[in-house]
Amino acid sequence: MKLRSHGIWKLAVVASLAAMMSLPALAATEGHGKAVVTVTNKHDKAAPITVPEKDLKLKVDGREATIDHWAPATEPMQVVLLIDNSAWGSLGTQLPDMREFIRSLPASTEVGVAYMQNGRAVFSSPLTADKEAAVKGLHLPAGTPGGSGSPYFCLSDLAQHWPSKDMHARREVVMITDGVDNYHPRFDPNDPYVQSAIRDSVKAGLVVYSIYWSTTGSGRMLGATAGQSLLLQVSQATGGESYWQGFSNPVSFSPYFKEMKQAFGEQYNLEFHAPLRGKKAYEARMSLKASTPGAKVKGPDRVWLAPPGESEN
Repeated sequence: MKLRSHGIWKLAVVASLAAMMSLPALAATEGHGKAVVTVTNKHDKAAPITVPEKDLKLKVDGREATIDHWAPATEPMQVVLLIDNSAWGSLGTQLPDMREFIRSLPASTEVGVAYMQNGRAVFSSPLTADKEAAVKGLHLPAGTPGGSGSPYFCLSDLAQHWPSKDMHARREVVMITDGVDNYHPRFDPNDPYVQSAIRDSVKAGLVVYSIYWSTTGSGRMLGATAGQSLLLQVSQATGGESYWQGFSNPVSFSPYFKEMKQAFGEQYNLEFHAPLRGKKAYEARMSLKASTPGAKVKGPDRVWLAPPGESEN
Protein backbone atom coordinates (compact mmCIF):
# COMPACT_ATOMS: atom_id res chain seq x y z
CA MET A 1 0.00 0.00 0.00
CA LYS A 2 2.88 2.36 0.88
CA LEU A 3 4.75 1.51 -2.34
CA ARG A 4 1.65 2.15 -4.41
CA SER A 5 1.08 5.53 -2.69
CA HIS A 6 4.72 6.45 -3.25
CA GLY A 7 4.40 5.59 -6.94
CA ILE A 8 1.24 7.65 -7.31
CA TRP A 9 2.98 10.62 -5.59
CA LYS A 10 5.91 10.39 -8.03
CA LEU A 11 3.57 10.33 -11.01
CA ALA A 12 1.72 13.36 -9.66
CA VAL A 13 4.95 15.31 -9.21
CA VAL A 14 6.14 14.46 -12.74
CA ALA A 15 2.77 15.44 -14.21
CA SER A 16 2.81 18.72 -12.26
CA LEU A 17 6.32 19.59 -13.46
CA ALA A 18 5.39 18.78 -17.05
CA ALA A 19 2.36 21.02 -16.79
CA MET A 20 4.50 23.85 -15.40
CA MET A 21 7.06 23.46 -18.19
CA SER A 22 4.30 23.63 -20.80
CA LEU A 23 3.10 27.03 -19.47
CA PRO A 24 4.40 30.17 -21.23
CA ALA A 25 7.00 32.14 -19.26
CA LEU A 26 5.48 34.99 -17.29
CA ALA A 27 6.64 38.43 -18.47
CA ALA A 28 8.22 40.61 -15.81
CA THR A 29 6.21 43.68 -14.84
CA GLU A 30 7.55 46.73 -16.65
CA GLY A 31 8.09 50.07 -14.96
CA HIS A 32 8.64 53.39 -16.70
CA GLY A 33 10.99 56.26 -15.92
CA LYS A 34 12.64 59.34 -17.33
CA ALA A 35 15.84 61.31 -16.90
CA VAL A 36 17.59 64.46 -18.07
CA VAL A 37 20.93 63.60 -19.68
CA THR A 38 23.74 65.97 -20.68
CA VAL A 39 25.63 65.21 -23.91
CA THR A 40 29.07 66.79 -24.40
CA ASN A 41 31.91 66.63 -26.90
CA LYS A 42 34.97 65.13 -25.21
CA HIS A 43 37.38 66.69 -27.71
CA ASP A 44 35.85 70.16 -28.06
CA LYS A 45 33.50 71.30 -25.29
CA ALA A 46 32.37 74.28 -27.34
CA ALA A 47 31.24 72.13 -30.28
CA PRO A 48 27.86 70.38 -29.99
CA ILE A 49 27.69 66.68 -30.79
CA THR A 50 24.72 64.47 -31.68
CA VAL A 51 24.19 61.04 -30.15
CA PRO A 52 21.63 58.88 -31.97
CA GLU A 53 19.43 56.58 -29.93
CA LYS A 54 20.92 53.47 -31.58
CA ASP A 55 24.30 54.30 -29.98
CA LEU A 56 22.92 54.17 -26.46
CA LYS A 57 23.08 51.29 -24.03
CA LEU A 58 20.84 51.67 -20.99
CA LYS A 59 20.71 49.53 -17.87
CA VAL A 60 18.46 49.94 -14.85
CA ASP A 61 19.40 48.01 -11.72
CA GLY A 62 21.91 46.09 -13.84
CA ARG A 63 19.32 44.88 -16.35
CA GLU A 64 18.88 46.08 -19.90
CA ALA A 65 16.15 48.68 -20.33
CA THR A 66 14.24 49.76 -23.43
CA ILE A 67 14.43 53.37 -24.59
CA ASP A 68 11.05 54.86 -25.54
CA HIS A 69 12.11 58.45 -26.25
CA TRP A 70 15.43 60.23 -26.79
CA ALA A 71 15.55 63.83 -28.01
CA PRO A 72 17.14 67.20 -27.22
CA ALA A 73 15.35 68.92 -24.34
CA THR A 74 13.35 71.86 -25.63
CA GLU A 75 11.02 72.40 -22.68
CA PRO A 76 11.37 75.60 -20.61
CA MET A 77 13.49 75.35 -17.47
CA GLN A 78 12.81 76.16 -13.85
CA VAL A 79 15.95 77.09 -11.91
CA VAL A 80 16.19 77.53 -8.14
CA LEU A 81 19.24 79.00 -6.42
CA LEU A 82 19.34 77.33 -2.99
CA ILE A 83 21.74 79.33 -0.80
CA ASP A 84 23.08 78.35 2.62
CA ASN A 85 21.86 81.01 5.05
CA SER A 86 24.71 80.22 7.45
CA ALA A 87 27.38 81.10 4.88
CA TRP A 88 29.94 83.77 5.63
CA GLY A 89 29.02 87.33 4.76
CA SER A 90 31.90 87.25 2.27
CA LEU A 91 29.50 85.38 -0.01
CA GLY A 92 28.31 88.87 -0.81
CA THR A 93 31.30 89.15 -3.16
CA GLN A 94 29.55 86.60 -5.37
CA LEU A 95 26.20 88.41 -5.56
CA PRO A 96 27.15 90.22 -8.80
CA ASP A 97 27.93 86.86 -10.46
CA MET A 98 24.61 85.44 -9.23
CA ARG A 99 22.73 88.44 -10.60
CA GLU A 100 24.47 88.10 -13.96
CA PHE A 101 23.70 84.37 -14.05
CA ILE A 102 20.00 84.97 -13.46
CA ARG A 103 19.79 87.74 -16.03
CA SER A 104 21.60 85.66 -18.67
CA LEU A 105 19.13 82.75 -18.58
CA PRO A 106 16.67 82.36 -21.48
CA ALA A 107 13.57 84.54 -21.38
CA SER A 108 11.28 81.52 -20.91
CA THR A 109 13.25 80.23 -17.91
CA GLU A 110 11.61 80.70 -14.51
CA VAL A 111 13.99 81.47 -11.65
CA GLY A 112 13.51 81.40 -7.89
CA VAL A 113 15.85 82.23 -4.99
CA ALA A 114 15.61 80.30 -1.73
CA TYR A 115 17.71 80.26 1.43
CA MET A 116 18.45 77.24 3.64
CA GLN A 117 16.86 78.05 6.97
CA ASN A 118 16.17 75.63 9.83
CA GLY A 119 15.88 72.63 7.53
CA ARG A 120 13.64 74.36 5.00
CA ALA A 121 14.03 76.05 1.64
CA VAL A 122 12.62 79.52 2.32
CA PHE A 123 11.95 81.49 -0.87
CA SER A 124 12.90 85.16 -0.97
CA SER A 125 11.63 85.37 -4.54
CA PRO A 126 9.20 82.84 -6.06
CA LEU A 127 9.63 81.17 -9.43
CA THR A 128 9.23 83.82 -12.07
CA ALA A 129 10.27 84.52 -15.65
CA ASP A 130 10.86 88.13 -14.61
CA LYS A 131 14.62 88.06 -14.08
CA GLU A 132 14.77 91.43 -12.33
CA ALA A 133 12.14 90.28 -9.84
CA ALA A 134 14.21 87.15 -9.17
CA VAL A 135 17.39 89.21 -8.71
CA LYS A 136 15.67 91.19 -5.96
CA GLY A 137 15.47 87.99 -3.91
CA LEU A 138 19.26 87.85 -3.54
CA HIS A 139 20.65 89.13 -0.24
CA LEU A 140 23.51 88.50 2.15
CA PRO A 141 23.10 85.29 4.16
CA ALA A 142 22.54 85.59 7.90
CA GLY A 143 25.87 83.90 8.66
CA THR A 144 24.46 82.19 11.75
CA PRO A 145 26.31 78.89 12.45
CA GLY A 146 23.96 75.93 12.13
CA GLY A 147 21.19 78.12 10.79
CA SER A 148 20.57 75.70 7.96
CA GLY A 149 20.63 72.57 10.15
CA SER A 150 21.50 70.28 7.28
CA PRO A 151 21.62 71.39 3.65
CA TYR A 152 20.14 68.02 2.76
CA PHE A 153 17.04 68.65 4.89
CA CYS A 154 16.62 71.84 2.87
CA LEU A 155 17.07 70.07 -0.45
CA SER A 156 14.49 67.46 0.57
CA ASP A 157 12.08 70.23 1.54
CA LEU A 158 12.57 71.90 -1.85
CA ALA A 159 12.03 68.61 -3.70
CA GLN A 160 8.89 67.79 -1.74
CA HIS A 161 7.45 71.30 -2.15
CA TRP A 162 8.66 72.30 -5.58
CA PRO A 163 6.90 75.63 -6.29
CA SER A 164 5.31 74.55 -9.58
CA LYS A 165 2.99 71.81 -10.78
CA ASP A 166 4.36 71.92 -14.33
CA MET A 167 5.50 68.33 -14.89
CA HIS A 168 7.07 69.09 -18.27
CA ALA A 169 9.55 71.80 -17.30
CA ARG A 170 13.14 70.83 -16.54
CA ARG A 171 13.88 71.34 -12.85
CA GLU A 172 17.42 72.58 -12.11
CA VAL A 173 18.83 73.38 -8.66
CA VAL A 174 22.01 75.31 -7.85
CA MET A 175 23.06 74.63 -4.23
CA ILE A 176 25.56 77.06 -2.70
CA THR A 177 26.78 75.58 0.58
CA ASP A 178 29.68 73.84 2.31
CA GLY A 179 27.73 70.56 2.12
CA VAL A 180 28.46 69.65 5.75
CA ASP A 181 25.62 67.75 7.41
CA ASN A 182 25.58 69.17 10.93
CA TYR A 183 23.51 66.22 12.14
CA HIS A 184 26.02 63.74 10.75
CA PRO A 185 29.29 65.76 10.71
CA ARG A 186 31.62 63.32 8.98
CA PHE A 187 31.84 61.75 5.56
CA ASP A 188 29.53 58.79 5.39
CA PRO A 189 28.45 57.64 1.90
CA ASN A 190 25.35 56.17 3.54
CA ASP A 191 24.42 59.32 5.47
CA PRO A 192 20.64 58.82 5.89
CA TYR A 193 19.84 62.51 5.38
CA VAL A 194 21.85 62.65 2.17
CA GLN A 195 20.19 59.48 0.92
CA SER A 196 16.75 60.89 1.72
CA ALA A 197 17.61 64.09 -0.14
CA ILE A 198 18.75 62.08 -3.14
CA ARG A 199 15.59 59.98 -3.12
CA ASP A 200 13.34 63.04 -2.86
CA SER A 201 15.28 64.84 -5.62
CA VAL A 202 15.17 61.84 -7.95
CA LYS A 203 11.45 61.39 -7.34
CA ALA A 204 10.82 65.09 -8.08
CA GLY A 205 13.00 65.00 -11.20
CA LEU A 206 15.59 67.53 -9.99
CA VAL A 207 19.02 67.99 -11.56
CA VAL A 208 21.25 69.30 -8.77
CA TYR A 209 24.37 71.39 -9.31
CA SER A 210 26.42 72.52 -6.32
CA ILE A 211 29.05 75.14 -5.59
CA TYR A 212 31.16 74.65 -2.48
CA TRP A 213 31.35 77.72 -0.26
CA SER A 214 32.88 77.49 3.20
CA THR A 215 30.59 78.59 6.03
CA THR A 216 31.63 79.81 9.48
CA GLY A 217 33.97 77.33 11.12
CA SER A 218 33.65 74.69 8.40
CA GLY A 219 36.74 75.53 6.37
CA ARG A 220 38.84 72.86 8.09
CA MET A 221 40.19 70.16 5.83
CA LEU A 222 38.08 67.36 7.33
CA GLY A 223 34.84 69.34 7.11
CA ALA A 224 35.62 70.53 3.60
CA THR A 225 36.40 67.03 2.37
CA ALA A 226 33.23 65.59 3.89
CA GLY A 227 31.03 68.37 2.55
CA GLN A 228 32.50 68.27 -0.94
CA SER A 229 32.19 64.48 -1.10
CA LEU A 230 28.53 64.55 -0.09
CA LEU A 231 27.71 67.31 -2.57
CA LEU A 232 29.41 65.29 -5.30
CA GLN A 233 27.31 62.28 -4.34
CA VAL A 234 24.09 64.29 -4.72
CA SER A 235 25.12 65.77 -8.07
CA GLN A 236 26.15 62.41 -9.51
CA ALA A 237 22.91 60.81 -8.36
CA THR A 238 20.78 63.47 -10.06
CA GLY A 239 22.87 64.09 -13.20
CA GLY A 240 24.24 67.48 -12.21
CA GLU A 241 27.75 68.72 -11.49
CA SER A 242 29.65 69.69 -8.34
CA TYR A 243 32.15 72.55 -8.25
CA TRP A 244 34.86 73.44 -5.74
CA GLN A 245 38.33 74.95 -5.61
CA GLY A 246 40.43 72.98 -3.17
CA PHE A 247 39.54 73.81 0.43
CA SER A 248 39.22 77.54 -0.16
CA ASN A 249 36.39 79.60 -1.58
CA PRO A 250 36.51 80.47 -5.28
CA VAL A 251 37.31 84.00 -6.35
CA SER A 252 34.38 83.99 -8.77
CA PHE A 253 31.33 81.83 -9.52
CA SER A 254 31.30 83.06 -13.11
CA PRO A 255 33.22 80.08 -14.65
CA TYR A 256 30.87 77.64 -12.89
CA PHE A 257 27.77 79.46 -14.08
CA LYS A 258 29.17 79.48 -17.62
CA GLU A 259 29.55 75.69 -17.53
CA MET A 260 26.04 75.25 -16.12
CA LYS A 261 24.48 77.36 -18.86
CA GLN A 262 26.31 75.33 -21.48
CA ALA A 263 25.10 72.12 -19.87
CA PHE A 264 21.50 73.39 -19.92
CA GLY A 265 21.79 73.74 -23.70
CA GLU A 266 23.19 70.21 -24.10
CA GLN A 267 20.49 68.34 -22.22
CA TYR A 268 18.43 65.49 -23.67
CA ASN A 269 15.20 63.93 -22.48
CA LEU A 270 15.35 60.18 -21.93
CA GLU A 271 12.27 58.03 -21.36
CA PHE A 272 12.40 54.28 -20.93
CA HIS A 273 10.80 51.17 -19.50
CA ALA A 274 12.53 48.45 -17.51
CA PRO A 275 11.75 45.37 -15.39
CA LEU A 276 10.11 46.44 -12.15
CA ARG A 277 10.76 44.95 -8.71
CA GLY A 278 7.45 44.50 -6.96
CA LYS A 279 4.39 46.64 -7.53
CA LYS A 280 5.42 50.03 -6.10
CA ALA A 281 7.52 52.88 -7.48
CA TYR A 282 11.07 53.08 -6.18
CA GLU A 283 14.51 54.61 -6.69
CA ALA A 284 16.60 52.50 -9.08
CA ARG A 285 20.20 52.59 -10.28
CA MET A 286 20.84 53.72 -13.85
CA SER A 287 23.78 53.27 -16.19
CA LEU A 288 23.89 54.92 -19.61
CA LYS A 289 26.68 54.59 -22.16
CA ALA A 290 27.12 55.87 -25.72
CA SER A 291 29.24 54.40 -28.51
CA THR A 292 29.26 57.63 -30.55
CA PRO A 293 32.93 58.61 -31.12
CA GLY A 294 33.91 61.67 -29.10
CA ALA A 295 30.64 61.84 -27.18
CA LYS A 296 30.16 61.76 -23.43
CA VAL A 297 26.76 61.21 -21.86
CA LYS A 298 26.22 62.26 -18.26
CA GLY A 299 22.98 61.00 -16.81
CA PRO A 300 21.82 60.54 -13.23
CA ASP A 301 23.07 57.52 -11.34
CA ARG A 302 19.57 57.02 -9.98
CA VAL A 303 16.10 57.25 -11.48
CA TRP A 304 12.51 56.89 -10.28
CA LEU A 305 10.91 53.73 -11.68
CA ALA A 306 7.12 53.67 -11.52
CA PRO A 307 4.54 51.01 -12.43
CA PRO A 308 2.15 51.55 -15.35
CA GLY A 309 -0.39 54.29 -14.74
CA GLU A 310 1.68 55.98 -12.04
CA SER A 311 3.63 59.15 -12.80
CA GLU A 312 7.39 59.28 -12.16
CA ASN A 313 7.14 62.36 -9.94
